[in-house]
Amino acid sequence: MKTVGNILWFVLAGIWLAIEFVLAGILMCITIIGIPFGIQAFKLAAFALWPFGSTAVPAESSGGVLRLIGNVLWFIFAGLWIAISCVLFGALLCITIIGIPFGIQAFKLARISLFPFGHEIVKIEPETPAQPAPTSG
Repeated sequence: MKTVGNILWFVLAGIWLAIEFVLAGILMCITIIGIPFGIQAFKLAAFALWPFGSTAVPAESSGGVLRLIGNVLWFIFAGLWIAISCVLFGALLCITIIGIPFGIQAFKLARISLFPFGHEIVKIEPETPAQPAPTSG
């Protein structure tokens, strides 16, 4: 099911949002100071292409003041604008009942695109069924 969701997402919104993240990443990588921001943009571009089966979780390491400064600068120069486009895509996708799961995914992407530092994108492991207890006999 996640493959079908990813393919539909790619066609409906993923490619456009990923292009936006990649363009932001390229612009940020022009300067040496902007390279960490560009790397974050490229990570978010990959997440924007195939979001089903992955999720954003808080990072285990604390970045402290640097993470805060990074998030503030990201918010000003890229985060707000990219989040607005994610919200617009989400609103458009939620017009139909079939598009609601995709709209929700766009809203999740908007949230992470506001403040990406301090989060990591991880694969969601499918739950394995519980193994029956061995019987003695």
